[in-house]
Order: sequence, then structure tokens, then C-alpha cells
Amino acid sequence: MSDPILIWGAGAIGGTLGAAFIRTGHEVVFVDNVPEHVTEMNEFGLRIVGPIFEDTVRAKAFLPADLIGQFETIFLCVKALHTDAAARDLLPHVAPNGVVVSAQNGLNELVIADIIGRDRTMGCFVNFGADFLEPGIVTFGGRGAVVIGELDGSTTERLVALHKLLLDFEPDAVLTSNIWGYLWGKLVYGALLFATALTNDSIADALADPAYRAVLTDLGREVGAVAKAEGIATEAFNGFDPGAFVPGASQAQIDNSFDEMVVHNRKSTKSHSGIWRDLAVRKRQTEAQDQLGPIVDAGRRNGVQTPLTARLIAMIREMETGQRTFSPDNMTVLASAGTVAVA
Repeated sequence: MSDPILIWGAGAIGGTLGAAFIRTGHEVVFVDNVPEHVTEMNEFGLRIVGPIFEDTVRAKAFLPADLIGQFETIFLCVKALHTDAAARDLLPHVAPNGVVVSAQNGLNELVIADIIGRDRTMGCFVNFGADFLEPGIVTFGGRGAVVIGELDGSTTERLVALHKLLLDFEPDAVLTSNIWGYLWGKLVYGALLFATALTNDSIADALADPAYRAVLTDLGREVGAVAKAEGIATEAFNGFDPGAFVPGASQAQIDNSFDEMVVHNRKSTKSHSGIWRDLAVRKRQTEAQDQLGPIVDAGRRNGVQTPLTARLIAMIREMETGQRTFSPDNMTVLASAGTVAVA
């Protein structure tokens, strides 16, 4: 693997990945748009806390406007809503034979490919638990699936090399020929996480609550129906089976998937989603439109109605603007949007 590795976005995902790469002997350069975070990293290092490992690593960190040079290996780790702007800022720094790995949530590979080029874009799926705590400090709260794959499903030399690199972070990292199956599988799960953020319950508690199961099931089925209409064979991860939410799945499959999700999330010290944290702690815009919006768009293209997903986006927006507060009653409001049974 060619060094240095560029990490664009040194928050929860990027900081955790970059620190792990540094610990295994790789040179890393960080870019972040928070000046205080960049200053802390340059002066005192990046501190990783939590149950997996605790360490302070040193690496050069830059604001986007201050970075010079081109890089062959780049991990783009910004929030989905910042992908377009970040990819445009990143473009001059991508070497002619370089590759941008989308270590994000959502279908950001499509945005990156339009700007950077499909041949220089690689898909990546991450499900580990991490949070940006404050400038210079990131918590790594729980292990989770890490998957990498070419957008066209091929197995290339660069894919093999990047998979080897990710094994330095996650020993069970997967090389896949079906990265879109993992990304759409995470969209099903992600929709459920957005719904849990309507309450103050932890992820595990919300997924375990019988009062929420019906609306969460309908929401998951809605996204699963869109994935099926797109021709996607979704992939399971960390006990979550997105196949339990496609049309025709049994109630036993659904219940088992929920139960496994609860078990997985109770193992992590990250009790609440990054979505909840954006709303409750950081008081900032979430990724709702950028992660869930493409589901609605794909549903429209395929004739699959998505009333619950659309209502969820609107409710999260209301929370962002202070028009709605955290409450279990929000689940009832979401359920009132109704859903459409699909064959």
C-alpha cells in the first residue's frame, strides 16, 4: 500500500481508521474542516478513547485549503451531506492512478463517481461504533462490519491491497463483489436508526421495545422493497438481516433480525446513533435528506411508494429546526403516515 494515506474527514470514522493505520506503521495525513480539531491534532495528536484501544497518535493535519500534493490512497469520511463539496475540494489532490474510498453512510459512491470519476472511486461499508467527542478526541466504542468492493464487482489489485490495509483495522474485514448489496442493506438499517433518533431511547432499547416494532418493521420493509425493485441482493452484517425486510419475509425472520440487532448494539459503548448525537448534542443538521432521500427517489423511479421514509425525513427536519422534540409519541406520528404493501 502506497503511503501516505490521506484521510479526508478526521471525525468518528476517519479518525478511528486513520489512528488504526498509524498504529500499524502507515503514514497518514488528515484533512478536516474544523480548525480547532486540526490545531489539536497538530499540537497534541489525535486521541482515541474507548474499550477497543486507547492511544494518542501523531500525524500531520490540514484544513482543506491548506493541503498540498496528490495522493494515491484516499479515504473520504465526511457526512453524506458534505460529500459533494468535499469531493470537489478533494479532486485536485487525487493522483491520476489514485482511488477514493467512500468510508461513509449512504450511497455517496454515486456522488463521488460523478465528480472524481467512476474508475477512481471504490465502495466501502462500515458499521463500527465511533463518535467525535471534541477537538482532538474520538471514541471508538464498538467493533462492526467493514467491507470494501469495486463498484462494478470486479476483483482488482488495488482492491486486494486496500482490503489488506483494512485488515490492519478490522481482522474480519470483507472483500466483496457485491458492495451495493451491503450499502443498500445498511440503508435499511440506517432508516431504522433514524427512526430511533426520534426518541431519547438508546438504539438497543428502541429496537427492543415491542411498542415500536410494527412501525419499524413497516419502515424496513419499505426500504427493502425499493432495494428489491432496484435489483439489489442485500447483504447481512453484524446479525442484521436486511433480507428479513423484503416482501415475503416471515415474521420469524423479522423478529430474529431485531433481536440480533439488539444484542449487537448492547455490546457497544456507543449507546445512541450519530443521528441522535447530531440532534441532541451537536445541534446540527443530520444526514437524513442525503441518506434517506435517495431511497425516496429510487422508489419513485421504480413505482414503489415510500410514505414512511418521506415522513421520517420531514420529522427529522422538524427536529433539526426545533419544531419537534424527542418523544416516544413520535413513533406514533411516524406510523400515521401509513405504508403500502408491495408484492
